[in-house]
Amino acid sequence: MIQPPPDEQVVANPTYMADIRFFFDQIDIDHMGAKGIELGTYEGVKQNAVTVFLHTAPPNADMPPEDARKWSAARSQTFKNWILAGYPVGAAVESTAARTALAAGVGRIRKNVADLSQAEIDTLTTAFKGILAKPITDSDSYCSIASVHGLPPPTYCLHHEDRYNPWHRVYLKVFEDALRAIPGCGNLTLPYWDISTPIPAVLQAPPFDSYVVPVDLGPRYGKNYKTQRYDQATINANLKGYQVLEYIALSMTQSLWGVYGVNGYQDSSIAAHDGGHLSTGPTMADQNIASFDPIFWFFHCNLDRLWLNWQVKVGATTLAGFKSTLSGNTDWLSAPFNALPPYAITADQTIDFEGISYDQPAPLSASVASLENKVGSIEANRAFVVPRSTEVSVLVKNIDRLNIPGSFVVNLLADGEPVAKRAFFQPATPRECDNCRKHGLVSVNFRIDQERIVDRRLSISIELPSQEALGMGKNFPLSSAGNPTINVRLLLQDG
Repeated sequence: MIQPPPDEQVVANPTYMADIRFFFDQIDIDHMGAKGIELGTYEGVKQNAVTVFLHTAPPNADMPPEDARKWSAARSQTFKNWILAGYPVGAAVESTAARTALAAGVGRIRKNVADLSQAEIDTLTTAFKGILAKPITDSDSYCSIASVHGLPPPTYCLHHEDRYNPWHRVYLKVFEDALRAIPGCGNLTLPYWDISTPIPAVLQAPPFDSYVVPVDLGPRYGKNYKTQRYDQATINANLKGYQVLEYIALSMTQSLWGVYGVNGYQDSSIAAHDGGHLSTGPTMADQNIASFDPIFWFFHCNLDRLWLNWQVKVGATTLAGFKSTLSGNTDWLSAPFNALPPYAITADQTIDFEGISYDQPAPLSASVASLENKVGSIEANRAFVVPRSTEVSVLVKNIDRLNIPGSFVVNLLADGEPVAKRAFFQPATPRECDNCRKHGLVSVNFRIDQERIVDRRLSISIELPSQEALGMGKNFPLSSAGNPTINVRLLLQDG
């Protein structure tokens, strides 16, 4: 176990996220894991808490075996206090030291595309033109790399599941490595587009403004498909409608990794991802072809920046630290469930992705927000409180996505009036996507003020933008989407 500092103090009201999880390091987790005792997650520590206390309590502790790593009396008392309090999960506390270290930058430092010098823009342009000029059969060509995400098949990308962020982190590095392989571009780093700001002029000029796909993408898109984007005014309106910036800010306040469609960083982050895709243009809104639009790479680079920033905020930049934020399934971090096809790098290896950092670790507004852990349900053996906040969770459950041909929008209506909406990003033909079939029934979660819905008649509608573009109307029948249900819950936190 981690050696306690000499001046360690007793914590009267400790929580797992703020205190207890840091009592165990990877050595402890690996050593005890071999004995069938899990110390890397909340559930594991809680299940084994009394045994841990008995074996680590001074003065006659037999664990850890090294004298230098024995628990102090203060640490032991803190752990005991946690047990007596009913094992509260609590909320993470941001580490100032970790943020300072990230801000210092190491290795490849990715910059805001709006802040690039002319020389850096010239290098980026050279690199892009270089991979655009490669034969489409070359694995480092623009067309070849972009097609991994969509058409033509096979398609490998993962969405709306735990491996979504890890897969795209690897995908960005593969693309960046291809750019760096162009002569004279060996030190290039892929810049990011901060979606809270307008698209910079450099991304509105060749070769970044559009791309003509040099292969036949089938009857829906045909030969020589040219990518399309909305104008800035439309993008701004869409970002506001899908609450993309609000979801980004909310994601950065979450203590737990969470589950898509339920809670935590992952749900809010993916909501921002999906809304950002549908906000940017018809191409970006279609998973089959989104990655052919050059802005895809700058958009996703920003999402990776935000994920890394969240990791720093909650102490999740190591595998042990990251696992401590998981409240459910951890299998996806171990073989064979950690695969990120077609790449050799696995999901667990992306958590501490050494050598890549960003010039601006976080939006200023998000960096000053406190971290939280609010859920719609909690174990009955734990005390809980209902915060004074008037927010509630409105969960639209069991949407059959496989019947919906393309990305769609779920509207929450109160007395027939739209009060919130969320985008869902997917291929035009989800039944042909392996990952879509594995996650055929999906849920969409809204966090909304009670005052906006109380004493009002709630309902939902589903819209299909691509269907409207074909002149067929935008509403999609709920009966064809599996007749989803609505679940409204107060948001709770540990007492």
